[in-house]
Amino acid sequence: MSTPPSASFVSYQDAGVDIGAADALVERLKAHAASTRRPGWLGGLGGFGGLFEIPPGYRQPVLVSGTDGVGTKLILARRLDGHDRIGIDLVAMCVNDVLAQGAEPLFFLDYFATGRLDPAIAERVVAGIADGCRQAGAALIGGETAEMPDMYAEGDYDLAGFCVGVAEKESLIDGSRIRPGNALLGIASSGPHSNGYSLIRRILDDSGASLDSDCGGTRLADALMAPTRIYARPLLDLMREVPVHGIAHITGGGLSDNIPRMLPADCQAVLSASRWPEPPVFSWLRNTGPVSIAEMRRTFNCGLGLVIAVAAKSTDQAIARLQASGEAAWLVGEVKDRGDGAAIEIHD
Repeated sequence: MSTPPSASFVSYQDAGVDIGAADALVERLKAHAASTRRPGWLGGLGGFGGLFEIPPGYRQPVLVSGTDGVGTKLILARRLDGHDRIGIDLVAMCVNDVLAQGAEPLFFLDYFATGRLDPAIAERVVAGIADGCRQAGAALIGGETAEMPDMYAEGDYDLAGFCVGVAEKESLIDGSRIRPGNALLGIASSGPHSNGYSLIRRILDDSGASLDSDCGGTRLADALMAPTRIYARPLLDLMREVPVHGIAHITGGGLSDNIPRMLPADCQAVLSASRWPEPPVFSWLRNTGPVSIAEMRRTFNCGLGLVIAVAAKSTDQAIARLQASGEAAWLVGEVKDRGDGAAIEIHD
């Protein structure tokens, strides 16, 4: 069927999707991806699938995968022009989950969705993702940029990340080796990480607090936007030296919900909150809210990004190894017989 000469053609760009800008962005991102190259990485961006081979030396390799986003921390990132660092959060949330199973992160993929593509902002976000991948020792092997007019408000974007790691089958960490008497070690967080930001924003709105105000010697905005800590290198070093029986990544659900996830059904975690310092940002949230202690512990990490279970005799060695890797770590509790009690008790 022919088109009349007078007809006016409509294009995809007229509908709000600029394929040319997306193609140009991919070219700009290739250098960021290349900076994350590691053994096993095959090829670069631009194919229909990312390629990666399992490193040699594994007898029974098990692939461990994780996916996550950064939640409404994105709203603060846009408000504070924090596009450069939010990608680190994205990588951390996925990588730390994979680590909790005892796996070495291998590669990462990202998904960036927006109503109208701003190549400069998208590149800043992906540069942060590449930074996070370098910290984690994972290769950025692909991703997707989706421009969807009318789906997002002007300036909005959303992120999702996907990480795959590998572990020897016999070395997987699933909590089955946890026993009563095991020590519970806490590893410091860098702040709220990427959880609880709907409550954080509610507290900010209700209190009218300035993001430029002081928070324990740090600007409040910086305390709230500190990127999620990536624990890959120190945890992998630790696991080479000390048998780790369980790892809980303290994400959504806070201390109260995440620590029980690593425990056998007959075990109970008993923590003493006096054994680790409360970072100023959590004191500010608790007092400004105000937020009850119970709600703080079921929403936030309260200063502990990971909680790990080791044999009591390994406590000093494990803490020393973590401190040598630059991590602040403390003996925060122990594992007990659960009996008829709750899966977790946290004493003040």
